[in-house]
Amino acid sequence: MGEKVLKVSDFDFELPKELIAQKPAEPRDSARLMVLNREFKHIEHRIFRDIKEYLKEGDVLILNNTKVIPARLLGKKITGARIEVFLLEKIEDGIWKCLVKPGSKMKVGSELVFRNGLSGKVIARNDDGTRIIEFSAKEDKEIFSAGEVPLPPYIKNRGIDPEKYQTVYAQKEGAVAAPTAGLHFTKELLDEIKKMGVKVAYITLHVGLGTFRPVKVENIENHEMEEEFYHVPKETVDIINDAQGRIIAVGTTVVRTLETIARLPKMGEYTGKTDIFIYPPFEFKMVDALITNFHLPRSTLLMLVSAFAGLDLIKKAYKIAIEKEYRFFSFGDAMFIL
Repeated sequence: MGEKVLKVSDFDFELPKELIAQKPAEPRDSARLMVLNREFKHIEHRIFRDIKEYLKEGDVLILNNTKVIPARLLGKKITGARIEVFLLEKIEDGIWKCLVKPGSKMKVGSELVFRNGLSGKVIARNDDGTRIIEFSAKEDKEIFSAGEVPLPPYIKNRGIDPEKYQTVYAQKEGAVAAPTAGLHFTKELLDEIKKMGVKVAYITLHVGLGTFRPVKVENIENHEMEEEFYHVPKETVDIINDAQGRIIAVGTTVVRTLETIARLPKMGEYTGKTDIFIYPPFEFKMVDALITNFHLPRSTLLMLVSAFAGLDLIKKAYKIAIEKEYRFFSFGDAMFIL
């Protein structure tokens, strides 16, 4: 394409700490909304529930119905040393791929004790430093009963109701982080949108820790995304195929799922894992509009929205967002890119 290779430093910006949202807007749809028009390079400032004014009959709104699991397990080694185990991926009943902190000395054979009578044993160590742990319980709900929903590290208020970190339509358990663009929707707002003749459909992408891992290479082409499980049911595929209006993705996870299946042979439904990494320049084959939050500097999420809206326009929008004191990150305000 003849375009210059972008560096991770092209996606850096200074964010005042006080703009990192520490709690969600109440009610959810009262968050601020920046509306970004790609064609006219125009920016408007609204409230999230005003999004209805930008939707039309025949549009398709696609949401990620993944549900955050209580992935954070606090426990001890048999020696008494405190440890923190993060459930990453279920291998089979009772056996999970986990991140362990502090993990440097966690050997194969180490025995762990958690609350509610749950115990575990490290049965393998992976090259990336993660461990495979076999738990004393086979049932997910028994393992989850010893855990808590993990909030991002930049949220200092740990007393927040974990339900505030779930979308109102969360259904399929498996994510370790919320698809945060969807946190702004209330059931009432979704009902109003449906009454307008907008189709609402769901995909599942279980958000992994890789979404938030920093890009450690300067040349972003060398960054590798971690695989995440996705499922697009037949009902959603049919709605997409019959769409009369725009395909509107709620969140970067939906974009990544839709742009993954857009590159596969046509099927009735789709299930798999994706490691698609979207950064400028990128040809979008399915997504026409995007609802998203304000993202971390140097993150793959910021790279994705820059690919969608154009890096210059996103830089301009973020500069204005900081000047106007928009709230950033998971519990922050929203952006609608048209």
